[in-house]
Amino acid sequence: MDWYPVFLKEILHFRRKLLKLGYIFSAMVIPIIYLVAFGLGLGRRVNVGGMDYLSFLIPGLVAMSSMNNSYSWVASSLTLNRLYFKTFQIFIQAPIRPSAIMAGEVLAGMAKGLFASSLIIIVGFVASDHFSISCFFVITLLLNCFLFANLGVIIGMRAKSHEDTSTYSNFLIMPMAFFSGTFFPVDKIPLVLKAVVYIMPLTHTNIAIRKPVPDVESCISFGLLLIYSLVFFIYGSRLIREYNE
Repeated sequence: MDWYPVFLKEILHFRRKLLKLGYIFSAMVIPIIYLVAFGLGLGRRVNVGGMDYLSFLIPGLVAMSSMNNSYSWVASSLTLNRLYFKTFQIFIQAPIRPSAIMAGEVLAGMAKGLFASSLIIIVGFVASDHFSISCFFVITLLLNCFLFANLGVIIGMRAKSHEDTSTYSNFLIMPMAFFSGTFFPVDKIPLVLKAVVYIMPLTHTNIAIRKPVPDVESCISFGLLLIYSLVFFIYGSRLIREYNE
């Protein structure tokens, strides 16, 4: 249970933010803008894979929201705590295993990502009569939050300044949000770009999260997400173990 103090610290900070209406609004505003602009704009006029565009879009927005919030909250918080507030050094000096610090940060990031994506799920149920979730949907969502919270720790440990966090986001998170199948099927992407698109973890989240029943394609994508998560967790734990600032 040595991960729990790390987790509790982040959750207590998060709980304070929940009391502010601005946080809830900021967690919802971008996905809702996309929902209104694309989903309600195209709505049922466009069919994607046998479903109306709104029903196709909502799972992608859930995946994107969970990615953004799981990643950004961990990366920003860890960078600030490490470089400016110097509270991260307390965990390093305490008798806590590096993997436990990693686990506490990641679980806190997952909680924040799940909260933000839950808001989008609620909006999805209101906006579309055909939107539904399955057990595989929930498991994929949890794994996606776990994966990008791990990535948030890696970026938070490697960033040399708070501005570096934004730079990493522009080169990693922003392209995934737009080119990983959130707004259109990845099979519509030109062949020359598909190799890059299929390297992006969010692509496989979007593939798996849209399958009500697992099939071969979604199981392969889910397995790749597990591999990404394991590699990121091990690498993040190593960065914490070797931290010497």
